[in-house]
Amino acid sequence: MASLTEEISRRRTFAIISHPDAGKTTLTEKLLLYSGMIRTAGMVAGRKGRKAATSDWMSMEQERGISITASAMQFEYRGCKINILDTPGHQDFSEDTYRTLTAADSVIMVIDCAKGVETQTLKLFAACRLRGIPVLTFVNKMDMYGKSPIDLMEEIEQTLGIPASPMNWPIGGGKEFQGVVDRRDNCFEFYTRTAAGGALKPEVTRVPADQVVPNERMSAVELQALKDELELLDIAGNAFNRDDYLNFKVTPVFFGSAFTNFGVEPLFDALIDLAPCPTSRKADLPAGSETKIPVENDFSGYVFKLQANMNPKHRDCIAFLRINSGRYERDMQVLQHRTGKRLRLAGPQTLLAAERQSLEEAFPGDVIGVINTNGLAIGDTISIKGGFEYKPLPKFQPELFARISPVDLGKRKQIDRGMEQLAAEGTVQLIREFRDTYSYPYVAAVGRLQFEVLQHRLEEEYGVPTKLEMLPFSCSCWLIGQPDTFKLPFGAKLAQDNAERPMVLFSSTWEKDYARRENPDHQLLDHA
Repeated sequence: MASLTEEISRRRTFAIISHPDAGKTTLTEKLLLYSGMIRTAGMVAGRKGRKAATSDWMSMEQERGISITASAMQFEYRGCKINILDTPGHQDFSEDTYRTLTAADSVIMVIDCAKGVETQTLKLFAACRLRGIPVLTFVNKMDMYGKSPIDLMEEIEQTLGIPASPMNWPIGGGKEFQGVVDRRDNCFEFYTRTAAGGALKPEVTRVPADQVVPNERMSAVELQALKDELELLDIAGNAFNRDDYLNFKVTPVFFGSAFTNFGVEPLFDALIDLAPCPTSRKADLPAGSETKIPVENDFSGYVFKLQANMNPKHRDCIAFLRINSGRYERDMQVLQHRTGKRLRLAGPQTLLAAERQSLEEAFPGDVIGVINTNGLAIGDTISIKGGFEYKPLPKFQPELFARISPVDLGKRKQIDRGMEQLAAEGTVQLIREFRDTYSYPYVAAVGRLQFEVLQHRLEEEYGVPTKLEMLPFSCSCWLIGQPDTFKLPFGAKLAQDNAERPMVLFSSTWEKDYARRENPDHQLLDHA
C-alpha cells in the first residue's frame, strides 16, 4: 500500500476556465483521449450524428453545445491521479464556476487566439488571483486565423496584469498551423492529422531546430521569421520560474488547437510537471482566528457542489466532496461541522461526468461523489474531530427575480420537491413572501439562462412543465432589525430566504439607498 505522502504527491486537481466558445470543454475531452479513458474524442456541438462531449452529461448541454454545470472527472495520466473540474464558461453560471474553483489547486485558462482575453475570462482570472490559484494559459484555435502570438502575449500581460512566459511557440497559423516549437529543448514538433476532427492523436515528428528545413507549407522566409521571433523571445521574453508560477507571479503559455490535438500533449505534460500537488488549506477557528490544515492531518474535506439526477436510473443527489487532508476509507464515520452530527458517507464514488465507479479509499486532492442521504449542504465542512471550518464558499447577490408555477396545478408536490432539490444545488435561489410558506416561491438568479435551466430540468427530471413570470426587482439585501417597523419603499417587497431570514427586494439600487436612509435603526446587508 502506498504511503499518504506518495499518494498526495501524485495528485493533480485542476479546473479549466474560459469565456464561452473558447474551447474549454473540447480541451477537457482531449485530456480524456490522451489518458486513454476514451478511444475517440466527441464533438462539443450537439448536432445530429455527432458524438457529445463526455463532460457535458446533461441533455440540455448536449443539445446546445454549452457547459451548464461543472462536472468532475478522475483518471490516471502519466502515473498521476488527475481530478479535472470542467466549469461553465457562460457568465449566467458564474456561481457554479466560482464554487468549483475553491476545489482546484491549479487552473488551465483557455483563450481563443482570434478573440484574445474576453470579459468572462478576465472575471474568472480575477477569482483565481484572489485565491492565489496558479494559472497555466492555453492559447487555443491556432488552426484558425487570429491575432499574432506576439500581440496575444502582450494582451495577456496588459489585460490580466501578469507576466506571460511562452513555453512553446506556434509554427504557422490558420491553415498553415503545423506544430509548435518546444522552447525548453529547442525542438520543432510537427503534427500530422490521423483522423477528422481530432478524434485520434496526431502523429508527431520532433526535429532539432538546427536541422529544420523549409517545406511545402513553410518557406525559407517564413522559417527565418519564426527563428527571429524565437530569438527575440530568448532576449526580451519573460523567463519561466516554477516558484513564480506557483506564487501567481507568472503564467506559462502554451499554443495549440484542441480541435486538431496539435499542441495539446505538451500542455498536459506540463500540467503534470509544473502544477502543484495538494497542500494545506486555510480554515477558520471558533475564536475567529485563521489556521491552515496540513494535508497529513486526519481526514477532512468540504462539499462544494450538489447535483441531483445525474443518472435518471438512480434519481438521487450526489454531493461533490473535495478531500483536503488524510486518507478517506469506505464507510468511515465523520463529523458534519454545521450540525454537529456524526454520519456515514454513503456510496463513495469516483466520477467521469455522469458515470460512476465505487471506490475504497481516496486522498487529498481527490474529488469524490457521495450519495447525499445525510442532508449535506454546499459549503459543509466534514472531518474526523472537528474544531474548524474551511473558508466559506462565495455567495452571489441575485439580479433577476421571477415567480414560477406548474402548468398543471395538481403537481404541487412534484414542483416543491424539484425546486427544493435544485435550489440546494445552487441552480437558483428560493425566496418566499414574508411569513408565507404556502405560496409558490420566487426564484432568484444571476443570469436569465439559470431560469431556462430550471424550467428544463423541472420538466425533464420531475415531469413538471412550468410557466415563469418575471418580477420587477433588480437587487436585494438581508434585513437586520424588526421587519414590522421597517419603512418599506413603494416599489420594494418584504420577503424571506430559504433559511427564513428576512430580505427586502428592490426595483433599483437607488431605492435600496433610500431605504437605508429612511431606516437608521435597521441594517441592510448585501451579504448574508
